[in-house]
Amino acid sequence: MRPYAYLTAALAALAARLHDDDPERGDVPGWVMITVMTAALVLAILIPFREAIVTAVTTALGSVTSVQ
Repeated sequence: MRPYAYLTAALAALAARLHDDDPERGDVPGWVMITVMTAALVLAILIPFREAIVTAVTTALGSVTSVQ
């Protein structure tokens, strides 16, 4: 749980640094936060289930590409 707390604090600090009241900037900080959080979620899912995901993809590709 400690890495999650560190990641949350880092994302909050990044959002605070990117936040600006300039109306010309649009919603760039919001999109940066969404992108970073998506990458974090992908890693959070990929790390513990890497072997199962690789096996499932390899099996699926093998069944599609095999010629019988």
